[in-house]
Amino acid sequence: MARRPSARIRRPAAALCGVLLAGAGLSACDSGSAGAGVAGGSGGLTFATDTEPSCIDPAVSPLDVTALIDRNIFDSLVNASPDGKIHPWLAKSWSVSKDGRTYTFKLREGVKFHDGTPLDAAAVKASLDHVVDPKTKSSYAAGLLSAYDEARAENASTLRVALKRPDATLLQSLSTAYLGIQSPKALKDTATLCRNPVGTGPFTFAGWKQKQSIQLKNNDAYRWGPPTAAHTGPAKLPGLTIRFIQENAVRVGALNSGEVDVIGGLPAPNVRTLKRSPRLQVLSSQAPGGTYSVHLNPARGPLKDKRVRTAFLRSIDLDQLVKSVSFGQYDRAWSQLGPRTLGYDKRIEGSWAYDTELAGKLLDEAGWSKRDGEGYRVKDGKRLTVHWPFVPQLLREQRDILGQGIQAQAKKAGIQVRRDAKDTGTYSKQIFAGDADLWDSSNVRADPDVLRTLYASDQTLAKGGMNVFKVSDPKIDAWLRHGAATADRTARAKDYVKVQRRLRDEALVLPVYVPTYLVGAAKDVKGLSFEAASYPLFYDVSLGDS
Repeated sequence: MARRPSARIRRPAAALCGVLLAGAGLSACDSGSAGAGVAGGSGGLTFATDTEPSCIDPAVSPLDVTALIDRNIFDSLVNASPDGKIHPWLAKSWSVSKDGRTYTFKLREGVKFHDGTPLDAAAVKASLDHVVDPKTKSSYAAGLLSAYDEARAENASTLRVALKRPDATLLQSLSTAYLGIQSPKALKDTATLCRNPVGTGPFTFAGWKQKQSIQLKNNDAYRWGPPTAAHTGPAKLPGLTIRFIQENAVRVGALNSGEVDVIGGLPAPNVRTLKRSPRLQVLSSQAPGGTYSVHLNPARGPLKDKRVRTAFLRSIDLDQLVKSVSFGQYDRAWSQLGPRTLGYDKRIEGSWAYDTELAGKLLDEAGWSKRDGEGYRVKDGKRLTVHWPFVPQLLREQRDILGQGIQAQAKKAGIQVRRDAKDTGTYSKQIFAGDADLWDSSNVRADPDVLRTLYASDQTLAKGGMNVFKVSDPKIDAWLRHGAATADRTARAKDYVKVQRRLRDEALVLPVYVPTYLVGAAKDVKGLSFEAASYPLFYDVSLGDS
C-alpha cells in the first residue's frame, strides 16, 4: 500500500500509512532478541531502510516497508513477475468459473510453516478469513479482498474461494505480500501477530529490537520458492538484518563505511556519487500503480470550486520542481497511474501543463481577484488558504523539499499552502475526519485497480479503502467496477483511461512524480532483484562468491 502503501505504500504513502496504523490503535513492537550474530559477521546481509513499521502482520499494516520485510517471511498463493504475469507458488494450479465468481486452487504438497504446521486448504482459508475479519482492523489488505465472500476447504489440497462479484484483480491481489499466507496456529494468538509473524517463506522471524533492527534467519527447510526465482532450495544468505536508519546521510554513511551491505530509499542526490564508487552499485526499479500525488479535497473550503482546484494544479511547475529535487532520478508524473501500469494513458502527458496565466484567470473568475499585503489572494475578507498536514517522521524521497516547492509556487499564484506538522495520532484523527484540504500518497501496486482503492465511493477509510476525501462520482464508480470485473485486458485498460481523464478534468489530484525504488549496495552483493511492486528481493541474494 501502499505502499508506500502507500503501499508502499504506500504503498500507500508513508504519510497515510502512519495515519492508518495509528487509527488502528497499533503501537510499536519490541520482541525477541536483537539476534546478534544472525547476520553481518556470520555471513548474513544487513539492509538499512528509512522507515520502521509498527506492526508486521501483513493483514494489518499497509506500509511499503511491511511488504518489503514480509516478502521474506510469507509466501503467497500465486506469484506475479515484473511483467504482470501470474505464476504458481503455494498454489500449483487454479481454475476460474465461467461467471468469474469462483476460484479453485490446488495447493502444493510438502509445504510447512515455520512453526511446523503443514500448509493445507484449511490453513489458507484461516489466513484469508483473518484478513477480512473486522477485528483485524486491516488498513489495506482487506480492501484487496473486497469481493471475497468465503473460502471452503474441499479437501486438504483443494481450496474454493467464492466471490460476491467477479474480480479480475484477485490473482494479482493474492500475489502481494499483504495477502501472504499465515500459520493458522499463529493466528489463534491475535495479540502477538504484529510482532510474531509465522509464514512459510525463505526466512524466519528471529527478533525485533524497536527503533534498531529486525532479525531474520534462514529457513533451511525451504523448498518451494517461486518459479520466477533464479534458484531453488533455501535462501543463499544465512540471515538478514533489517536496520532502521531514518536519516538519509547516516544511512548512506553506513553503506560507504561497510557497516551495512544494502540501503533502500537511496537519496537521489547521492546516486551519482555512489555510481562512481568502485566498491558500490546502484540498482533501481520504477514502481507500477499509483504515482506520488497530492489529492485535493473537493468537499470543503475553497477547493470545492473546480476552478480553484484547476488553478492550483496549473500553478505548479512540476517539470522544473521534480527534476531539481530528484536530480533527474524520478520522472515527473502526468497521471495518478504510473507508466508501467496497465491502462496508463500516454495521451494525458502534456494535457495539463504549467500555466500561470490560466491559473490567474480561473482564480479571478472564482472571485479570488484581490491580494493582501503578503501577496495572497483574498475573498470576502478571507485569505485563499489550503491546509496540508503531514508527519515529519514519515517523510521520504525529499518529499519535504517537494512540499516546500509546491508551497512556494502556489504562493506566486496567490494560494497559501499551510504545511501543518503533526504527530501521528493527531494527524490520524484529522485525516479520518476529512479535516484537510490536501493529502499526499503513493500507492504502489502492479495493477490499475489501485485507482478503485483511492477513488471508489465504497473505499473510504472507514470501509478499509483509501478514498480519504470520500470522492463520490458515479462515472468513476462505474468504470472502476467494470475494470475490476472484466478479464479482458483491453476493456480494462479503456476503463482506467477514462478514470484518469476524469480525475484530470475534475482536478481532483496533482500527480507529482513516478516512484522509483533506488537501492545502494556493495559490489559484492549478487542476485538482488525487484518484485512486481518494485520492492527488493533477497531470496536469490548472495555475498561475494558464496
